[in-house]
Amino acid sequence: MTRAHRASVTLACALLFSGTPAIAANLLEIYRLALASDPVYSAARASWTASQEKMPQGLAGLLPQASLSASTQYNDRDLRFRNPTIAGSQAQYNSNSTSVSVSQPLYRKQNFVAYDQGKTQVALADVQFASVGQDLILRVSQAYFDVLLASANLSFTQAQKTAIGQQLAQAKRNFEVGNATITDTHEAQARYDLVTAQEIGAQADVEVKNRTLEQLIGRPAPALAGPARNFSPTPPTPNAMEPWVERARTNGLAVRIAQETLNFQSQDVVRNRGAHYPTVDAYASLTDSGQGSGVQGGSGTDTTSKIIGLQLAIPLYQGGIVNSRVREALANEDKARQDLENARRSAELAARQGYLGVTSNIAQVRALEAAVISNQSSLDSTILGQQVGVRTQVDVLNAQQLLFSARRDLAQARYNYIASFLRLIAAAGELDEEDLQRINSWLEK
Repeated sequence: MTRAHRASVTLACALLFSGTPAIAANLLEIYRLALASDPVYSAARASWTASQEKMPQGLAGLLPQASLSASTQYNDRDLRFRNPTIAGSQAQYNSNSTSVSVSQPLYRKQNFVAYDQGKTQVALADVQFASVGQDLILRVSQAYFDVLLASANLSFTQAQKTAIGQQLAQAKRNFEVGNATITDTHEAQARYDLVTAQEIGAQADVEVKNRTLEQLIGRPAPALAGPARNFSPTPPTPNAMEPWVERARTNGLAVRIAQETLNFQSQDVVRNRGAHYPTVDAYASLTDSGQGSGVQGGSGTDTTSKIIGLQLAIPLYQGGIVNSRVREALANEDKARQDLENARRSAELAARQGYLGVTSNIAQVRALEAAVISNQSSLDSTILGQQVGVRTQVDVLNAQQLLFSARRDLAQARYNYIASFLRLIAAAGELDEEDLQRINSWLEK
């Protein structure tokens, strides 16, 4: 019993950090699958593409506007005089006209600001798309390690079930030969039933986590590479909180989005005030027209008209709508300013949480590694004590439970370290594929 029991425990301890199948997909491969398949990211990419048109749309208000028009009409005129002594007349003739007109804004305050707003919208779209890309990395990583952790929990539970099953079988044999009481059998049976229920829950959790990953990559989840045997968490660089907080406050993507939004709203105030300003346009037109005379025996006419000029327009009163829009824009600007301050504070908090998460998980991993070794020694001693009669089967089951709990907590702490590491870099607005490559180096090849 002792050898079999120790073998099952050793197997469970090695499951999480043992070598994975040769065809197991790593984190970078899963990320690239999600990059091509995730509908959230694809929708953001389409939105970004659409936003790139804001700049040429704004530029259009500063460029010349040209139009060509042409018309032709048939005229049937019946002329009668009220004086019966004067004869009337009838005439049928055509009228034709072709006109080309060009206008060039020389001074339109609103158009100039609209062009600047177009550039701001493009910059905002760039940052928003970067934020979605960063969020995809976090979602993929979370889903990836959730699958690994759920699988590890299932493996631990199954190994624990095997070990308890061996204890149950031994308790029954000992009771049959009179070396133990029925209490030992009942205790082992209760532990076995409990771990069976936990196994069912762990199996369901694995299925849920796999379906979550499949939603990202658009295909059945493959086997995944787990952490390498020699994986050891390291402190962030720099290993101090305040530099990370400052980077998050100035470079965090949520902060940059809020800053670009404030820039846009400030420009909107100027654009709406521009409705009070006069406008100056240059214009030119060329018209070629002709028509019949409408008089029998008469001659038609052809006319060519060339016009060039300047037009000044000064708005005087528009019902108060301009002032209302300015007040609205000022309120939106104030909101954007408060949103920016909130984004900065949130970024600072996220950086602090990420940094503390990394450092505390490093300490937890080291403590739990020591706890696993201690609990393994305690289990070995308890098994030996049971053999010589100084420990009971309940003691063995308790020691066994502590060992599996320590192993499970160690796996959780290692995955929490990776998640905190990614969130810290994301808070600083610097998370990209290179960081995934670094994490990939911590996995089994």
